[in-house]
Amino acid sequence: MQISLQRAITDDIDAYLAIEKSVGTGHAKTYSGITSEQEARDEIEKSIVYLVKKDDLVVGSIQYKLEGKDRAHITGLVVDPRFQEQGIGREALARILDELKDTKRIDLVTHPYSTPAIILYLSSGFIIESWKDNYFGDGEPRIFLSRIK
Repeated sequence: MQISLQRAITDDIDAYLAIEKSVGTGHAKTYSGITSEQEARDEIEKSIVYLVKKDDLVVGSIQYKLEGKDRAHITGLVVDPRFQEQGIGREALARILDELKDTKRIDLVTHPYSTPAIILYLSSGFIIESWKDNYFGDGEPRIFLSRIK
């Protein structure tokens, strides 16, 4: 898979928001994405955000926050629906996991009905730790997954 990860800066807010909003339609119940310019700015400033590119076209994003020297939290992985089922999400996640290879614990949350995401995370070494109702305050549950070395 030929993708590249480009570290996002505040000049990339429009591209980042476009990717986030691309999954909002039809996936609003299972994905609680970033929807405002301020949320995007905050994420770029407080997290490590990458735009996922294929042939110089932004097709997704992946981001994480470091929580101490031994822990990280993947805060999002999005692939534009037009480019899903091509291995892009799997490759982006693999690159981030390689970047975090010395991190003892990596956490993330996903919607329990997001079967492709759950399959991806389980096949990448994550385990389901718990179920949390109304995790984002949107009335929807999420499952908490972790990968521990």
